[in-house]
Amino acid sequence: MLIGAHVSTAGGLLNAVQRGTEKGCEAIQIFNQSPRAWKPTAYTEEDFAAFKEAMADSKIQSVVIHMIYLINPAGSDRTLRRKSLASLTHAMRVGDAIDAAGVVIHPGALKGGEREPAKKRSAQMIADALSDSERCPALLENTAGNEALLGRDFAELGDLIDLAGGGARLGLCIDTCHLHASGYDVRSKAGVEALVDEMAADVGVNRLSYLHVNDSRDACGSNRDRHANIGEGEIGKGGFRAFLSEPRLQGTPAVLETPGPDGQGSDRAEVSLARRLWREGLRSRKQGASRK
Repeated sequence: MLIGAHVSTAGGLLNAVQRGTEKGCEAIQIFNQSPRAWKPTAYTEEDFAAFKEAMADSKIQSVVIHMIYLINPAGSDRTLRRKSLASLTHAMRVGDAIDAAGVVIHPGALKGGEREPAKKRSAQMIADALSDSERCPALLENTAGNEALLGRDFAELGDLIDLAGGGARLGLCIDTCHLHASGYDVRSKAGVEALVDEMAADVGVNRLSYLHVNDSRDACGSNRDRHANIGEGEIGKGGFRAFLSEPRLQGTPAVLETPGPDGQGSDRAEVSLARRLWREGLRSRKQGASRK
């Protein structure tokens, strides 16, 4: 399992590789532009070439893009939809250019509207962005269970993928904090096995492309999306040993999106801790199997 963190692209795409290397990352997540502004960053072919060269010379083997926070694929307002589609399409094209493993997409908010029409609008926007890009996958992320948001469980994520056409470029990114907030048990081997069973039935394990590894400040089923540093929240170190070592998750890159020790994001020590918990979990499973 490749383990890393979200890193900043401030100063240019190339800097993300350096920051990821400094944190000891094997995988990184980036924003392709400012997450709180509509204006896209005008990267050049030279920027893309330098980024890919730096990646090839580093220990980082995978990069994923996270969509900006302003996008609402489920919204009905025409102006917002136009801006959202343009921004999402730009992210997908940047993904094409840097060989990203995908663009992580929040399916959207209802904004007081009905659920089924919102699902159709969200799926249509994602399908349109896919049709205006070449290779980069769209990865739908599960949300924290709030009824005002789409993507609260695997059944709904499966519906969205089907509505968007069900093509091979449609995938999934699952977040441990969001799973926990939605009421899934990510703290025990049995609980993780059950949630992966559900994912397999409703979406397909083959759709899983990335993991977001975050602890939670709140209780299971709280529907509150408040990240905590690994081992310092309600999921705890034991939970991450169980989650990261689940056999069907192996081979899926995992990135941290935690506050970090100073509120500036995950650091090298926390990335190292996540990697250690993964290895300890694998060792525990192997020892348990040998005793049977």
